[in-house]
Amino acid sequence: MLSALRRSALRPGAALRRAMATKPLVAVGQVTSTPDKEHNLRACAGLVREAAQRGACLVFLPEGFDYIGCNPAQTLSLAEGLDGPLMGRYAELARDCGVWLSLGGFHERGRDWETTQRIYNCHVLLDSTGHLVAAYRKTHLCDVELEGRVSMKESSFTNPGTEIVAPVSTPAGKLGLSICYDVRFPELSLALQRAGAEILTYPSAFTVHTGSAHWEVLLRARAIESQCYVVAAAQTGKNHEHRTSYGHSLVVDPWGAVVAQCHEGPGLCYAEIDLEYLHRIRREIPVQSHRRHDLYGTIGLVP
Repeated sequence: MLSALRRSALRPGAALRRAMATKPLVAVGQVTSTPDKEHNLRACAGLVREAAQRGACLVFLPEGFDYIGCNPAQTLSLAEGLDGPLMGRYAELARDCGVWLSLGGFHERGRDWETTQRIYNCHVLLDSTGHLVAAYRKTHLCDVELEGRVSMKESSFTNPGTEIVAPVSTPAGKLGLSICYDVRFPELSLALQRAGAEILTYPSAFTVHTGSAHWEVLLRARAIESQCYVVAAAQTGKNHEHRTSYGHSLVVDPWGAVVAQCHEGPGLCYAEIDLEYLHRIRREIPVQSHRRHDLYGTIGLVP
């Protein structure tokens, strides 16, 4: 934990920079989570503090920021509720650093844990006071079988979410919440954009095989079609003996240009969010008003 002295030294300068910024600065974290929750917390907290010192108003952490288990049994055994000690420590971190936190892919024991013995893959958004502002539970579960390369069956131990969460107003803009495999479903990004999203976020843990082929092109496509910023924090490197993650955390602007990117290893990348630029692109290429809802229906949030 930061001491009171260190907090008082850290926060005024960063807070002043955030207050003076005309284009909000966001930070995107890249980590190598393991089954060791304390190790992962120390790594993530270090990145959050570094980003706060740089003046970021919102810090994004990837899917599995809390841990990545070696097998389904270990994954289930380590899970906690949103009211558990780990989320409490992240709330304290947000307060200490005065930043919002996008915590994507928290292994959540929901209210039905006792009856189902299954978890949710939950994207949690905390404000700068540590208050839980929103929680999105992953709706598209990753069941993938690439012969001899990748075998994943998330649905074997995870419940799918049942709703899309409406975009949330943050200091960087209106944020739409998704997780990893959701990026393969443009219907979700279009529904969030239609509901007012300016930033779409895909905290992820892509494998090397799928990441090297699909990661950047999928994220750029989601940005171009929705005319939103896309922020994707990622796992990187060897999480345990059975898993290696692709990395390449990035930010894509509404034109589809990659404006910030991490490469190999843990670290941070930064991007300014220019909402004037976003709205200029939407005016110049007004695809939303050109949609033929009479031909293929309307994609939107379920009331």
